[in-house]
Amino acid sequence: MSRQMLAIRHLEKTDIEFLVANAASLKADVLAGKPIDAKRAHTVGLLFFENSTRTRVSFEQACNYLGYRFVNFSGSGSSLSKGESLKDTILTLKHERLEAVVMRHKSSGAAQLAAGYFDGPIINAGDGQHEHPTQALGDALTIQERLGKLSGLKIAIVGDVLHSRVARSNSWLLSKLGNEVRFVGPRSLIPSFTSKLPGDVYYNLREGLLGADVVMCLRLQRERMDDGRLSSISEFSRLYQVNRSTIKSAAPHAIVMHPGPLNRGVELDDATADGPQSAISDQVQNGIFVRMAVLKWIFEPTAAASEVKA
Repeated sequence: MSRQMLAIRHLEKTDIEFLVANAASLKADVLAGKPIDAKRAHTVGLLFFENSTRTRVSFEQACNYLGYRFVNFSGSGSSLSKGESLKDTILTLKHERLEAVVMRHKSSGAAQLAAGYFDGPIINAGDGQHEHPTQALGDALTIQERLGKLSGLKIAIVGDVLHSRVARSNSWLLSKLGNEVRFVGPRSLIPSFTSKLPGDVYYNLREGLLGADVVMCLRLQRERMDDGRLSSISEFSRLYQVNRSTIKSAAPHAIVMHPGPLNRGVELDDATADGPQSAISDQVQNGIFVRMAVLKWIFEPTAAASEVKA
């Protein structure tokens, strides 16, 4: 059975630790100009039904460094725009002899559905409000590099938790590694089912940031909020913006993260987004190396200590 990368909640702690460590090793080799041993070339389909810059380009770069071939597809340019079902699209890609598919889709559970029809591995590049596992792995590598450890930390995830697949993947990953996870935001943007997610809820920003080692801001997803959950963007910024003043509640060594794209002046002010505590650029770069690690992991099933239970 093919190894899948569908969700962080399906991964064992040992797999997470292996992937982060292997990503760090691959990064060191790439930066040193060393050749990457990818065993053999593979062909990967990049199937994106939602717009993406960071995730798509980092997967392309990951394939380039590994010597893999990749084929780009988009929802608007595929037969889906003519009414073809996701099932038939996946079956078509299967018979086009692709060996793996990286897929982003607006519907939660789409990657799991695709895995049922595609014989090879599926990598979830973000599905609806469900998960974005490779983003969380890249964030973990960034935390490891900046703070020197990946356990025993206080992590504040701030903002639009309700609509964020990044928040869900990070909460699962960071809690599995032994960290305290906090969800911070207005009541209207915190899921009503947080008891099913590993983390505590704070509605006051300064209380949620108190002593935090990592402050992970989330993009205010305006395109997903069509139900009036916020009275105004300015009110959100006034109460939940991480800036020069509010970041003082966190630990002095705290790092600030954001999965992008950043709404400057909303989730973060410029001074914090571009300041010495910001790890946003590191997150972007590390996305390449964790995606290299994931691609090698799905094609080399003996590379880690345990199998995924998908």
